Amino acid sequence: MSKLWGGRFTKQTNKLVEEYTASIGFDQKLAEEDVQGSLAHVTMLGKCGIVPQEDVETIKKGLLNVLEKIRSGEIEYSVSDEDIHMNIEKNLIEQIGPVGGKLHTGRSRNDQVATDMHLYLRKRVVEFVELLKNLQEALIGQAKANTDTIVPGYTHLQRAQPILFAHHLMAYVAMFGRDIERLQDSYKRINVLPLGAGALAGTTFPIDRHFVAEQLHFDAVYENSLDAVSDRDFILEFLSNASAIMMHLSRLSEELVLWSSTEFRFVELDDAFCTGSSIMPQKKNPDVAELVRGKTGRVYGNLFGLLTVLKSLPLAYNKDMQEDKEGMFDTVATLQGALQLFAPMIATMKVNTGRMREAVNQDFSNATDIADFLVGKGLPFRQAHEVIGKTVLYCIQNGKFLLDLTLDEFKQFSDLFDDRIYEVLQPETVVNARDVYGGTATAQVEAAIARAESKLTETAGWVRGFEAKVSL
Repeated sequence: MSKLWGGRFTKQTNKLVEEYTASIGFDQKLAEEDVQGSLAHVTMLGKCGIVPQEDVETIKKGLLNVLEKIRSGEIEYSVSDEDIHMNIEKNLIEQIGPVGGKLHTGRSRNDQVATDMHLYLRKRVVEFVELLKNLQEALIGQAKANTDTIVPGYTHLQRAQPILFAHHLMAYVAMFGRDIERLQDSYKRINVLPLGAGALAGTTFPIDRHFVAEQLHFDAVYENSLDAVSDRDFILEFLSNASAIMMHLSRLSEELVLWSSTEFRFVELDDAFCTGSSIMPQKKNPDVAELVRGKTGRVYGNLFGLLTVLKSLPLAYNKDMQEDKEGMFDTVATLQGALQLFAPMIATMKVNTGRMREAVNQDFSNATDIADFLVGKGLPFRQAHEVIGKTVLYCIQNGKFLLDLTLDEFKQFSDLFDDRIYEVLQPETVVNARDVYGGTATAQVEAAIARAESKLTETAGWVRGFEAKVSL
């Protein structure tokens, strides 16, 4: 069959051009969304009297048959038909005859593809909110099991102050919570209908764009037809949000790699989420965490790739914009795989509480509390800081830790020291002394867990509220 647009041309498309410009190799992922948009469009054409109702019913029946073929894997896609829109339309016409050609009345592939991507991406956003919620649940589960587990807290990857391991995990719950909020906020910009903008200027047919928006559960329609077909901000925003999520996953991955090393031995990842070495039988490698850390770069690359594609494009649609899809699909697949693996990997992680406590007892992360102790006795903080610096240096030179010092040794550095210093230096005391909102004290961490669990309930409700809208 000739091209659907071939009337203007006197020659067949060069085969190399056909292969180079075709997008069906990747935009077939939009097949169900394309049918979904077409069903709403043709229903509107009938309502507005643009296409006879009898033809509308024939087209809708044909589209549903095409949808069945898509879902069963029976449909055959052809490079000669260029993209998902023309493949579906050709398939439809082959089934129901020339009446299928009426489907394209009042629209262009430009507003059609934009609509498909809005439909596709809003589904993914809801799915990713759900997956992030699952990861938060896994982290909260580990946090609840470790509200009495003390671990060194780090700055500059140097031991800084003792904290609850639960507090450390809840920091990631907070990060992923912001990721959820960004995705939820982006939904309102994704959930805007471009269909009806035509190629760039609208259409001469008396269509009802708001009726189509209602059928497809869009909250609004694009105000400007040029913007409608050329806007890819919603994809850029998704890629940016995905990059932030991957960055957070990568940070957690780095810690899991460190924590599971022989040097740390803080955690052990379940065998199901590790691999071995082909030559060193003793190895247990945290490959999932490492690969997520590595794949973060490709997600960043997809964001910068699309930014570069769009940076010099004049209005309205340009063929360059075909490059908006592969990076989006790749990011969706990459992020989906990472989030699906991370929640069960965290949930099954074993925490070596004894090793964490050993690490806390063999460092100087309680030193700040000595300074606070001296400040409480009236010594200015800068002087107290110097006293403790000299005390720590003494310990290092003599192979001791702070709790190993006698009271006489403490008094070498300040007469303000008394027996209470030994209670002040206990890890539990150090942790629970930070009893401020957001701090690491047990009461504060338990309160943070409770707040996070309440937020999980809200997130679950948000997902349920949108699942029906975004389903086909």
